Amino acid sequence: MSKADVFAKAGKTAVLQNIHGTMEFLRKFPPFNQMENAHLAYLVENCHLRFYAAEETIVAPENGVVQYFYIVKQGRVYGERSASDTHGARSTFEITAGECFPMAALLGERATRTAHLASEDTFCLVLGKPAFAKLIALSEPLRDFAIRGVSSLLDQVNQQVQRRAVESLGEQYSLDTRLGDLALLQPVFCLPSMPLNRAVHLMNEQHVGSVVMVDTELHPLGIFTLRDLRRVIASGIDDLTQPIARFMTQQPFYLPPDASAFDAAIAMTERHIAHVCVVENGRLRGVISERDLFSLQRVDLVHLAQTIRHASRLDMLAGMRIQIRQLVDNMLAHGASSTQVTHIVTLLNDHTVARVIELAIEDMGDPGVPFTWLCFGSEGRCEQTLYTDQDNGILFEAQDPDETARIRGKLLPLAERINLDLAQCGFSLCKGKIMAGNPEMCLSRQEWSRRFQSFILDSTPEHLLGSTIFFDLRVVWGPTDGCEQLRRELLEQIEEQTLFQRLMAENALRHRPPAGRFRDFVVSRKGNDKTPTLDLKKEGLTPFVDGARLLALANGIEATNTQERLRQLIEAGIVDAKDGSAYEEAYQFIQQTRMEQHQQQAREQLPYSNRLDPDTLNHLDRRILRESFRQAQRLQASLALRYHL
Repeated sequence: MSKADVFAKAGKTAVLQNIHGTMEFLRKFPPFNQMENAHLAYLVENCHLRFYAAEETIVAPENGVVQYFYIVKQGRVYGERSASDTHGARSTFEITAGECFPMAALLGERATRTAHLASEDTFCLVLGKPAFAKLIALSEPLRDFAIRGVSSLLDQVNQQVQRRAVESLGEQYSLDTRLGDLALLQPVFCLPSMPLNRAVHLMNEQHVGSVVMVDTELHPLGIFTLRDLRRVIASGIDDLTQPIARFMTQQPFYLPPDASAFDAAIAMTERHIAHVCVVENGRLRGVISERDLFSLQRVDLVHLAQTIRHASRLDMLAGMRIQIRQLVDNMLAHGASSTQVTHIVTLLNDHTVARVIELAIEDMGDPGVPFTWLCFGSEGRCEQTLYTDQDNGILFEAQDPDETARIRGKLLPLAERINLDLAQCGFSLCKGKIMAGNPEMCLSRQEWSRRFQSFILDSTPEHLLGSTIFFDLRVVWGPTDGCEQLRRELLEQIEEQTLFQRLMAENALRHRPPAGRFRDFVVSRKGNDKTPTLDLKKEGLTPFVDGARLLALANGIEATNTQERLRQLIEAGIVDAKDGSAYEEAYQFIQQTRMEQHQQQAREQLPYSNRLDPDTLNHLDRRILRESFRQAQRLQASLALRYHL
């Protein structure tokens, strides 16, 4: 072999090794880790490596239509959108090894709206536009990521969680499963005229816990369950040949086939029912039972809720906290979203609070005056996790100051008892004394109204802080009319007070997301901690909560839940649909990260903490968390622009 051949062979080997090494590098990062080998090899073979010195521009709006696709191989890149492109708000973000840009501009065949510059000496893999176009057509994972961005990454996270659940729990379905995929396709039904004994025989023969009464067009008219059968037998009825229509529950609750198992679980928990009909175009399609959902949850949610509502002693309620934690564990393992989990936790907490109130009244005696138990803060927003304290109050109706004082005197001992009993059930006492047993939190509707009005008209720092807590109010127990009237007054007053809105906007900017330009996260040490951390609640969730609250209150939106507020703001045209969707996804991911950390702390018997060391995250979670914080920055920038801050 000649020397030239030797050099040629060595050169070819070096090229193959370089291609192999680059492919191995890309396989560490999404979306490249999901691409087929042939497609990934095509990408690498058509790339060239280019060096950019610190502060050198890689691509910018003035360069015209984008001609290249860039992947950071080594170093860091920061993106910066000019003031004119964001109507006065300059935003920056960082791109690190394994990340790519500028997808949207390439797909839209336009100039980028963001200038990308090297933060330090940086190497990028550069792919020409024709090769990128061909690759997008070939590779579905790359195309999906290019179109959906962070949503695609979140899907990967959920898929990973669900795969782990399948391996450990062996379940096929999750709470996101469509009812049409779960419901009994040939439900057991009969005409209302069928004798009771024959209907019961039919249930026994088919091994089901319910039979649905329908007309000749299969429209559901009623349902008869084993619970109804127990009631019939207990009543001592002798004639079992009477028509089942006399014993059925009329107008059974139903959902469409596209509803999820989670929707059915929520309905059963809220309505204290054990069966949900599945109805399509008015016709019975199937029936879902709590037993069906049990196989999805590994803890019987509906039974757990019923056990809480019928608990006869306080220690029984306290013991339920372990089962609730187990339920949350299993839901997270099955890939349930943080929204679903917080909804379930809030529902079960509501049942617990209601039962604690009822047990306290049974023990101390009825105070003789109607009252409403209010909740504020995260409980008011239906965003509670297992790591929660009490934020509650009492609202009652009174005609004059004397009656107000008399009623308050009757209610305060009961409220103090309820607060202490809730503490035994795992709801920590509020350090700020925002609890119904505090005389300042046990007020008539007129007193609450005057207090809220003072928050708006006299916007001291203390009042602004109070508005972030009290303005997310909700009824847990008792009449709802007073709270609804209070909320309507609140929205009318805030809509007219633009100065208060501006001060709320300033307040909403006080917690800055921990995303820095020249590093992944801005972390700090707290107390005696040796490891720098970031606060998922204060620095991550609070910017979304405060921003959504401000925009909702300023625009007459009654919802208190953060994600529901964002959805209604989108529907009202106040928030751009794409922006609102990005805010929702970011909020949900931060909340999910926080909840998973709390569950891990509970398993290790450690105190709950919202502080996270980002170095403990894998690359994918770290990347999405950084993007989520960037969305919080964008929301704050939009508020600063809207209120000229």
